[in-house]
Amino acid sequence: MKMMYNASGVRSMKKTLSILLCFVMTVFVLAGCQADSGKKGEPSLLLGFSQIGSESAWRLGNTRDIEEQAENYGVSLMFENANQKQENQIAAIRRFIAYQVDVIAFSPIVEDGWDNVLMEAKEAGIPVILVDRDISTEEEDLTTCLIGADFYKEGVMAGEYLIRKADSLGLEHLNIVEITGTDNSTPMRQRQAGFADAIAGDERMEILESIDGDFIKSRGEECMRSLLEEYGDEIDVVYSHNDEMTLGALPEIEKAGLVPGKDIIIISIDGGQEAIDVLKQGKINCVVECTPKLGKEVMETAIRLKAGEKVEGVIHPEEKVFSDEMNLSEIGPRGY
Repeated sequence: MKMMYNASGVRSMKKTLSILLCFVMTVFVLAGCQADSGKKGEPSLLLGFSQIGSESAWRLGNTRDIEEQAENYGVSLMFENANQKQENQIAAIRRFIAYQVDVIAFSPIVEDGWDNVLMEAKEAGIPVILVDRDISTEEEDLTTCLIGADFYKEGVMAGEYLIRKADSLGLEHLNIVEITGTDNSTPMRQRQAGFADAIAGDERMEILESIDGDFIKSRGEECMRSLLEEYGDEIDVVYSHNDEMTLGALPEIEKAGLVPGKDIIIISIDGGQEAIDVLKQGKINCVVECTPKLGKEVMETAIRLKAGEKVEGVIHPEEKVFSDEMNLSEIGPRGY
């Protein structure tokens, strides 16, 4: 009986210890899962981002990159599309302020008219990042930094290409028409100024007209049709401020019986996949890159601002020129 008692007691003790061990292990596992879940699930910050719209492949690529990088960096993103209207952006920024986001970022449609709403953000203690475009203001410290392309340099690179092209073809005079971006926007102003400054010392260059295409493909088509009606085969060069307007203009040139890329030198800005494909076909001569992939810089800057760190006032990505001067087969997929 004693041996039976001891065996039974041992079996009972083993069963109890086994249950206790399972309980302890379960507690540790659950605690670990909760800690890991909190670490991954809790966003590092809440970012309010107002996008201009979805008017181009560039803009869609920019939006996609912002969203992907927000996920990569664990940033909770409040995203609003302004659909090309400044009043929508102002309303969005006010909603971000009311929601008490950590950082606000936006791509301003135009340069003017932001002082009141940005002063509200400043008074709320929310730092603001400008993405892609700048604003015009006399107030100090309404924004912390600008992340985007050097639009002036893009215009300069376009002008420098045209000078090289004229030299290579031995051209004595070039009549240029310019299809600009949205009037009063930063890229429109700076791309126009950079191009004009680059060709200013070359007496061969003459700008016949600059016309507002609003960065939209259909407007590029309308503008090119109007320019051809006015100047016809006097046009030697089309300088377009973005790929969408360029792609809209090309069919109108062909309808007029002219060959884009040969009868008319075509210069564009952005570097999206469709424009690069057309460049390889010889219908565009030069595309100046303007990368939409700014999400990494936006997220890293927002994280630093929340931590109270100082950031650079202007952050420019590195950009290239793609043209008929190079081996075009070396250009890889653009991703936008």
